[in-house]
Amino acid sequence: MHAILTRGFWHERLEVNAHQAIHHQWEQLEASGCIHNFRIAAGEAQGLREGWFFADSDAYKWLEAAARILQHHPDRLLEERVDGFIALLGRAQMPDGYLFTYNQIFFPGTRWKNLQIEHELYCHGHLIEAGVSHFLATGKTTLLEIARRAADRIVADFRDKGPLYTPGHEEIEIALLRLYEVTGERAYLDMAQAFLERRGRAPFFGLALLWQNASVNRRARFVQKQRQAYLSAHPDAHPYVLPPGNAYKKPWNTTLRWYANALSGKYFQQHAPIERQTVPVGHAVRFGYLHTAVARWMRLTGDERYLETQERLWEHMVLRRMYLTGGLGAVPGIEGFGRDDELDPEAAYAETCAALAGMFWNWELAQITGNARYSDLFEWQLYNAASVGMGLDGTTYLYNNPLTCRGGVERRPWYAVPCCPSNLSRTFAWLGEYLYAARPGRLYVHQYMTGDLPTQEVACANGNRVRLSLQMDSQLPWHGHVVLRLRRWQPLDPDQPAPLEILLRIPSWAENPRFTLNGQPLFLSIPQPVHDGIAPASGYDPREAVFVALSQPWAEGDTLELRFDLPIRLRRAAPRLKDHRGRVAVSRGPLVYCAESLDHPGLDLFHLRLDADSLEPVWDDGILGRILLIQGRDASGNRLTLIPYFLWGNRGPSAMTVWLKEAPPRG
Repeated sequence: MHAILTRGFWHERLEVNAHQAIHHQWEQLEASGCIHNFRIAAGEAQGLREGWFFADSDAYKWLEAAARILQHHPDRLLEERVDGFIALLGRAQMPDGYLFTYNQIFFPGTRWKNLQIEHELYCHGHLIEAGVSHFLATGKTTLLEIARRAADRIVADFRDKGPLYTPGHEEIEIALLRLYEVTGERAYLDMAQAFLERRGRAPFFGLALLWQNASVNRRARFVQKQRQAYLSAHPDAHPYVLPPGNAYKKPWNTTLRWYANALSGKYFQQHAPIERQTVPVGHAVRFGYLHTAVARWMRLTGDERYLETQERLWEHMVLRRMYLTGGLGAVPGIEGFGRDDELDPEAAYAETCAALAGMFWNWELAQITGNARYSDLFEWQLYNAASVGMGLDGTTYLYNNPLTCRGGVERRPWYAVPCCPSNLSRTFAWLGEYLYAARPGRLYVHQYMTGDLPTQEVACANGNRVRLSLQMDSQLPWHGHVVLRLRRWQPLDPDQPAPLEILLRIPSWAENPRFTLNGQPLFLSIPQPVHDGIAPASGYDPREAVFVALSQPWAEGDTLELRFDLPIRLRRAAPRLKDHRGRVAVSRGPLVYCAESLDHPGLDLFHLRLDADSLEPVWDDGILGRILLIQGRDASGNRLTLIPYFLWGNRGPSAMTVWLKEAPPRG
């Protein structure tokens, strides 16, 4: 059920995505040589292949984002770029469906060589996802046909293989499931299931990984020699220099932890079969993609054999291994999970892509279970851990997202590993997909964003069906006021009742919810959240969210209103996090706030003490746009200004912190 976002906060972000970010990303992909790699593979150009072996995936994610954008933002230049690139992919793809420029250019005739490291299946997965999205957005089959040829190649080559024939970076599983949804081809579903069920079953995985790593290094040395030979023969060539990554706090044992994580299989989620994976481990993006695929497979097949395991895994993540912002990944060296309660805000890696992977997983779990906790965490990660990754102008980005920064982290136009920009763009362009979901007799309102839901046909509880369309007006994230209008209500059998519950999510961060229907108050019983009462380490608990069901004879023109208070909240980490004691974080509604040094010249953000009683929301119309700041004072009377975390770094290099020392209570 895809809504069209028409006004308000998210519409403004989507406009930047469609008019600035997507064109900037194409220009960076061209400048860095990523697009030219395909021209070389097609035999249409000479030159150096640039970028990591997985560089193809960045172009595919851009293509998927562009296709999704074109659905609601006609743009002749963007359409020309999309069509031209699809044609180029068709020429670069080998006749049997294989397409991986690293091998085609440097190692022709070689394929599926080092599956745990070299990302061949990962790249093919993003190609397939782009094909599916392009078809859904445009109705054209040009890219879908390329995607199907690639998928058919994978099915033919991997159908009857053993447990080592799985991807080191999960993604192909999601892609095959999405392709199955639009084609109905059972082989894609079966192949995705096989990839999932093979994981964690390879004996002596560490030894196999060492062998593959040696092969990767040999191949890299060969590539370097090829590169040097080309540059010697072409002294006028000016190869692209990959920009540096951002700084991060590197613990002393980072290298040892990487080896232990990788050789045990945890880094790749290869340490155990998926039915026994109940603790989040390893690379956070890989983790999120794997479990998104598991949940999606359950939703598509109706086989919920892994649901209990998934719920335990999610709860462990929320309670012990997730940052206040919803960020995932505490260990920079592995870009992934650390031990329980290892949540140093300065060492936080919290890669943007990891937050997106978490959102994808939450969306699948929300649809399977109908539980508001998953929709709540989706929203929280979207506003905080994900949105921080793209600057206000759409042309600067963050890769890692610490919660405390003493310097060295700033927004950049591109990265050596530019996976996050286009991943954000494809997610933003598809936000309308995440607002609503229907089950027989139920319509869930998962997210509150201003927009229109075109006419849908929904099953009612008694077997009747109804055509309906909705209009939503949301003042989030600044105000707690949502209006939902039933613009069309047409039962297919007008002589029969059309019982349909509308379920509204009461966010975990909201207080005092009030409802009206057509201007008249509704007095509804709000369910109590069900959980074990253990406090999450981070101070944010999505398990507090619930759905409220409204059931009555609906009529065209009915108007529902939901209001709730958005008080300033002080978030405290669980007492077991010793390095957080005496510190608080500030949030309001779905937004986490932070302090930037740019607003506090001469003050030491890391040692001042916040006077919590002085905090109040204040409108501001500065260079960050019209936003609600939170202002107050420290214990010495100095004025403090807190901005939404997702906006930090937009005014140049700055120190920043989410966690502030708290002054003793007054009196």
